[in-house]
Amino acid sequence: MTDLKTVIADLTAESEQIDRMVEDLDDARWGRATAAPGWTIADQVAHLAFIYRLAGTAASDAAGFQALVEGAKGDFDGAVNAALNLYPREKPRELLERWRDDRAMGVDALAAFPEDGVVPWLVNPLPPAILACAGIMETFAHGQDIADALGVRLERNDRLIHLVGFAILTRDFGYQAHGLTPPAEEFRYEITAPSGATWEFGPEDAAQRVSGPAEDFCLLVTRRRHRDDLAVTASGAEAGRWLDIAQAYRGPAGEGRAPGQFAAGGNGRR
Repeated sequence: MTDLKTVIADLTAESEQIDRMVEDLDDARWGRATAAPGWTIADQVAHLAFIYRLAGTAASDAAGFQALVEGAKGDFDGAVNAALNLYPREKPRELLERWRDDRAMGVDALAAFPEDGVVPWLVNPLPPAILACAGIMETFAHGQDIADALGVRLERNDRLIHLVGFAILTRDFGYQAHGLTPPAEEFRYEITAPSGATWEFGPEDAAQRVSGPAEDFCLLVTRRRHRDDLAVTASGAEAGRWLDIAQAYRGPAGEGRAPGQFAAGGNGRR
């Protein structure tokens, strides 16, 4: 990973793409369905607002965060979905302001947190830079859903390195979601950045290897595209299995996306 200041700057830039996509939408388009079953664009923005508010509370009010977590114990996904009702999805202008306020609160609280400390979180406490990387993952994923619904081509640049690194750090989430035992062996990852640079992670002599463009890798681990529609490849049976189950978030995998669901591979391209 990288230093907190850099991750915060990139988290801010990633989240600002959401604003640019939705700030001029009329009410009808705020209500447009996304590829996530049952979720509109307004739902996606409300979810992101809640996640930023949750991270900001964790970084600024540990007791308040603990109370939120205790209240959701046993059904966190249900609590997250219920939180959507706290946001005025039928009033897009108010929702946009709530998103902006919650985003600023979350980003500012993480930026102010001691870089060498740990922020209380849902399962284990996390360094603030890692939690900010998780925020980039959430923003990338739900931003892609919004972009797909609107037919927008998002800017993808080398700030994707934070999501790539986070997905490698959380490699085992996919196994856990499917009730599988993660392998002990490390994988080798050779990922091509949008700038053309190569990002390398893991042992050079690893038998299990994953390679491909950074954007496609990120779409895979957020389950926003099916592996068949991406240029991510595996060498080794275990690495190949991982491509089928990869996810950079805890909990159920969800339905994911079907092969060929989108007319173009990656983020709106062949």
